[in-house]
Amino acid sequence: MRHVLTSFLSVHWAIVFALLALICIDGNRGVAAALGVLGVTVESARFVNLENVIVVAPLATALLVVSVLFFWAFVDSLINDGASPGADSVVRMAFISASGVLSMILIGGAAQGINGLFMVVAVQLAALLASYVAMLAERRSAAASDDADFHAMAHSMAKAAAHNSLLSLISGRTGPNGKGGR
Repeated sequence: MRHVLTSFLSVHWAIVFALLALICIDGNRGVAAALGVLGVTVESARFVNLENVIVVAPLATALLVVSVLFFWAFVDSLINDGASPGADSVVRMAFISASGVLSMILIGGAAQGINGLFMVVAVQLAALLASYVAMLAERRSAAASDDADFHAMAHSMAKAAAHNSLLSLISGRTGPNGKGGR
């Protein structure tokens, strides 16, 4: 079964983090523009270190790594089914990495004294958590429906075998062991 919600959310978060990285490495805007996309207004005269390559390069790299992890989760959801043992590991790794990057943004912003960053990061973390719970629920419901289909199929096969056995006993036909039904 294809995981539509997992695929959509993986692509969504891959695009979000890739765009943040792209905006971050843009020479004219830098980290202040990436924070502006998130919803934080930063006065650039007060924060001169936000366009420094020492700040921009690690942040852009971390954002790109998270984007690649989410894209990997997307490809994994298309190729593998939810029953494979490592299906959740890529998704879990992507969400943990995204939470780590957002936490580092929060810590770095607090060290710089950027106002309003806590609420923006809290909203993004809540959205990540809601996405993770939705993806996990979709995978578990797909696994449960596969188990239910298996049990229903086994039950119907057992009923058919019992029915056929009863019919052969009633009719007196020869069973599989060569003896008569009576």
